[in-house]
Parts: sequence; C-alpha cells; structure tokens
Amino acid sequence: MQQRKLGNTGPTVSALGLGAMGMSGMYGPSDRAESLATIDAALEAGITLIDTGDFYGMGHNEMLIGEALKAQPLKGSKRDQAILSVKFGAQRDPAGGWIGFDGRPAAVKTSLAYTLQRLGVDHIDIYRPARLDPFVPIEDTVGAIAEMVQAGYVRHIGLSEVGAATIRKAHAVHPIVDLQIEYSLISRSLEDRILPVLRELGIGMTAYGVLSRGLISGHWNRDQGQAPGDFRSHSPRFQGDNVDRNLALVEALRTIAAAKGVSVAQIAIAWVAAQGDDIVPLVGARTRARLAESLGSLDVILSADDLAAIEHAVPKDAAAGTRYAEAQMAHLDSEH
Repeated sequence: MQQRKLGNTGPTVSALGLGAMGMSGMYGPSDRAESLATIDAALEAGITLIDTGDFYGMGHNEMLIGEALKAQPLKGSKRDQAILSVKFGAQRDPAGGWIGFDGRPAAVKTSLAYTLQRLGVDHIDIYRPARLDPFVPIEDTVGAIAEMVQAGYVRHIGLSEVGAATIRKAHAVHPIVDLQIEYSLISRSLEDRILPVLRELGIGMTAYGVLSRGLISGHWNRDQGQAPGDFRSHSPRFQGDNVDRNLALVEALRTIAAAKGVSVAQIAIAWVAAQGDDIVPLVGARTRARLAESLGSLDVILSADDLAAIEHAVPKDAAAGTRYAEAQMAHLDSEH
C-alpha cells in the first residue's frame, strides 16, 4: 500500500482512506454483514485511515467500526493498524433532522467520551469538529481538543469544511494535521483560497466526496438514490435537469477512462490523488466490490496529457447545482 503523510505533524497513512458514512443509512439501506466484511477487506488491503462521525446513524457507524476492529485479527491488532478519524459536533433530532452544531469545550469532551465508548478504544487518532460552530470561537473548540491531546485521549487534531481564516486561527492554537473537505472533479472551490493556505501552513487534506456521492462513479443513473433518508434525494446535483447535465460530464470522462482501460471511478479518484502528495482521497465504498474498484485507482498513472484531457472533459465549475442544499451551504465556512 502506498503511503502519504498528513501534513508536517500528522501520521503517515495509506494513500487511500475508507469513509464509512454510507454504512449507516446516509445513502439508503446498507448491509451490516457486507459493511463489516468491507472494513475487514480494507484493513487487509493495507488501508489504515478509517473516517467516521459520531452523528452517522447516531452512533451506529462508530459501533460498527468498533465491532470490526474487535474481530479476531489474522495478524497483529486491527486497532493498532487503523488510524481512526472522527468528526463530532453535528446536532440531530430523533427524526434524523440536522439542527445545528455544538463546538463548546464541554460538548467537545462529552462527545469524545461517548465516541471512545462506542468505538471501544482508548484514544482517537484524529479528532475534528464536523463544522464551524458560529457561536463558539474555533480557538475554544480546538483548545478543548488540545486538552484531550495532553490527556492522551486524542493523538492529532483535524478540521472539516472550514475556510482559510478559520484554518489560520485553529492552527495558531494547536498544530492541525489535515482539513477534511469535499474535493472532486466537480467540487473544486477550495483550490483558490483554501488549498494555498493548507500548503503554506503544512496541513494535509483528506478529500471526501471524490466520486461526488456516486454521481461521477460511472455506475449512477437518474432513477437511483431517491428513497427517503437518502442524501441524494434532496441534493441539488441529483435533481431535475442538473442530474442530466452532470451525467453528461460523466460520459465525457468515461471516454477518457475507456481509452486508458480503467473505470470512471478509478480515473476520478486518481485525478484527486494526482493533485498533490499532501491529499488523501477517502472512498465511501460500502461493498467489497466497490472497494476493490477503488483500490485499483492506486495503479492509475495520469500523464500531463491525461490531466489536460480530463480538464477539457470536465472543466472547473462545470457541475450543475451546489453540493448541498441552500440551507446546508449556509453552514459551510469553507464556502464563505
């Protein structure tokens, strides 16, 4: 497995990470046994970075990962092998609705206590607020995590979906190892202001949504993902004329992928990885088959001509529709 280091002060992780959110209902029903088998297969393949959030299935995702890590390992300890990245702070109601974010220091420590219990571990490798709490200075939130670093419950501090100014404020309190943010061929707004600051400060990036929630995977069609509770049922990029325009981009990408003898998903993941050695793509594979396809992206080498052809086929800002609904976009510090 290829390795990449997260920032100047972070851990060395696999060049591809596993994002486990989809195993806990965010994209419709998932199969528990297959989810566990997929986590196990990822670890066996050498994937070390596993990303979750305490609000994915309201603890379900953490307990699922905890169960996978406790399973009898073939060799060594699965917990020792895994680099666990956990987001916290997103608030949800019993119906699953999103009702804000809580970055208060006391809430940070309480969330961490529950996370450690659900995962069945004694520390979290990278702990990060899921979003910026508009009512709590980021310095206070990061300061509370820093106290947990000192106490041994957290190894490193990360951020998620925040802008350049917030990154600078947080990094001044405690070294930040990575920013988790959506980045794909059709989600590139971070390139102008955020990515230069990350590189100036020596902060890595873990890129989620590299297949834009399946939209540019090459497997998607407009009749999928419309079940209640599936994020894509209300995502602007999957609605009306937008989805048709976006799928046209996928077909243009498919031509390039076919010429290289790889899949659309593989070339899309490889494109993200090719944007810098400081970027680690997270793939949201829910099955062993999709995981195997994603792992194949590590063997895809994109030449300058390939990158130019991809840029021509899927130009920056070519996507139709925003990556979240308007109300959720308003909560993204990274977009302001």
